[in-house]
Amino acid sequence: MTTHTNIDTSNMFESIYNFPDQMNEAIEIGKTIELKNKYEKISNIVICGMGGSAIGGDLCKSLANDSLSIPLSINRNYTLPNWVSNRSLVICSSYSGNTEESLSSYHDAKKKGAMILGISTGGELSSLLQNNDLDCIAIPSGLQPRAAVSFSFIPLLYILHKLNVVDSRLIQDLETVPDVIKSSREIYCVDEEGNPTYRLAKKIYGTLPIIYGECDSTSTIALRWKGQLCENAKMLAYHNEIPEMNHNEIVGWQENANIMNQLSVLWISDRLTHPRNKLRIDSSKNILNDLPCFQKEVAMEGKNFVERFVHLIHFGDWLSFWCSILHETDPTPVKKIDALKEILSKKS
Repeated sequence: MTTHTNIDTSNMFESIYNFPDQMNEAIEIGKTIELKNKYEKISNIVICGMGGSAIGGDLCKSLANDSLSIPLSINRNYTLPNWVSNRSLVICSSYSGNTEESLSSYHDAKKKGAMILGISTGGELSSLLQNNDLDCIAIPSGLQPRAAVSFSFIPLLYILHKLNVVDSRLIQDLETVPDVIKSSREIYCVDEEGNPTYRLAKKIYGTLPIIYGECDSTSTIALRWKGQLCENAKMLAYHNEIPEMNHNEIVGWQENANIMNQLSVLWISDRLTHPRNKLRIDSSKNILNDLPCFQKEVAMEGKNFVERFVHLIHFGDWLSFWCSILHETDPTPVKKIDALKEILSKKS
């Protein structure tokens, strides 16, 4: 039997296993952030990024949602919304520092007179920030951006805290999470039936997973899982959110019956899921029960939402890893992204 070390030649296993250690490192970075510039009378915050950096913004927003005192949005594009102004704080996040959409957003923010700061390992973004005396939060390099998610969302939370736009309780809850994840990873890191991530991977790796979460909370986890399955396992996956899915997509589970057994459905919930949305999840599952597709609801135990939310991130990362191993495909290379970048670089 082929072992995962023969397939995972770039050691994505280690990056996923080290997630709680990376969290601790990111927390220490967050604690030491000192913003040299003044950010006063902020009316809104825009986080600009793509891929792993953008999902860091999404995770930050979901965790901060209940305590945010001003609007926060995630921008995945070359330009910023028209409403961005000199009272907007634009946070440019790019792991490499060379993401073209993030760099374009930076220049657009400059044109609009917005307040700007950034998060990066280096590259052009760090140079632009430093040359313009703007705050630049340095994070460790050497990882795949999607495997550096701790460094994408945790410093953002500390920045929001230092700007007094989120509650300090959020930070307190976050700082206890790594120890919880350390105990879980010992279960998730083995290819055995006692490992729920491996067991679930065996159910879905030969299917097209469709992942549903709750709007403004676990829907972000659904998005993260979808991205990880696509990049690590090299398999298509899709996501949507409750309650919106109940107003259109659920009707689509009718025709093309010949492909239904090639689909799987993952429902991500939490004990704080709105009661009506929990009813919608349960009712939707029952409606789909007549179809020959595998369904599974995933929820985590934990003393607070931050702990459960971060645990779901880690669970999904292992799920995607084991799907890649079952497909006997190396989880690290992203050849189609590299090919696309090569094409784009010749047409700039």
